[in-house]
Amino acid sequence: MGGNPPVFERGDVERETVMNDATSLVPPRRRASLSLAALAAAALAIGIGGAAAFAQDAAPAPAAEEAAPVTVGANINISPKRLTFDRSGRSATVYIFNQGTTRSTFDINLVDRVMLPTGEIMPVEEAAANPQYAALVGQLSSAKPLLLATPRRATLDPGKGQTIRVRVNPSAETTVPPGEYRSHLTVSTVPPRSVGLTAEQASKPRPDELSFTVVSVFGISIPVIVRLGAADFRAGIQNSTLSYSDISMDGKSPPARTPVLNFDVTRLGASSLFGNIEVRSPKAKEPIGIARGVGVYREVDRRAVHIPLTRAVASGEQLEITFNDDDTSPGRVLARSAFTAP
Repeated sequence: MGGNPPVFERGDVERETVMNDATSLVPPRRRASLSLAALAAAALAIGIGGAAAFAQDAAPAPAAEEAAPVTVGANINISPKRLTFDRSGRSATVYIFNQGTTRSTFDINLVDRVMLPTGEIMPVEEAAANPQYAALVGQLSSAKPLLLATPRRATLDPGKGQTIRVRVNPSAETTVPPGEYRSHLTVSTVPPRSVGLTAEQASKPRPDELSFTVVSVFGISIPVIVRLGAADFRAGIQNSTLSYSDISMDGKSPPARTPVLNFDVTRLGASSLFGNIEVRSPKAKEPIGIARGVGVYREVDRRAVHIPLTRAVASGEQLEITFNDDDTSPGRVLARSAFTAP
């Protein structure tokens, strides 16, 4: 492998897929347009990490024919990929765009989610119900009481967009102690009242059958962070290892054996972290691995990062891993670590 380094994005923009009672959250793994389709393809292409899937068992019912999933909604594009409010600003705008082919309605809500040590994002209700992650919920300070977002629903024709205004409520701001608060602005499609039956389903009704259709509802969300008081950005890099995985870099070509540099980004200060990571070798002018948009939220002290490299590294080759801020001081080095290939 050679050429430009693969650039991967690590999980501030989240994709949510809901099929009846099943929810799947997949953090994006490869830089692309911040659209639902691109994020889904990227997450599947890399094959590192994975989605958490949760489903509820249905109650017993009459004999039912298998339901064909029906996709409802648009290919949603959202910009920017995160919002941060501090003493320098208390309002911002978010733009959503319907890249699909049908007229769609979107609900716009603030939803609390927690980050897992893997970097995966999970709704607080699901984390609280899982003994392995319940403690993380207690570490989250919700920004929902501090934020106002309008409008709360939008209907968009194909190729049309909508501006969402988000601001900190001045009166609520004085009711909480200094610190960092976070919620996630979530935009999800609203299914139509009825998507109907397929021609095949309609042509085969039987008295003892219950026909139904599974409707997929899609959404996308970005973090919204409110900082009251001084910020504390400190980070470290630990536990570096080298492994190999079969990866399709573009999601289209066949997977190829690819070196992957694995390590933990640790949060040493009180504030969440957000930045870009580069892996460099003295044997190359350009980085041999890049990950953009790596976040470490306050409820976790560390998160795992996996960066595919453009080429194999020789035994004894020295690599430098650099984590650069992309939040309040873009480009400032937050952490640097050396790694010697085994």
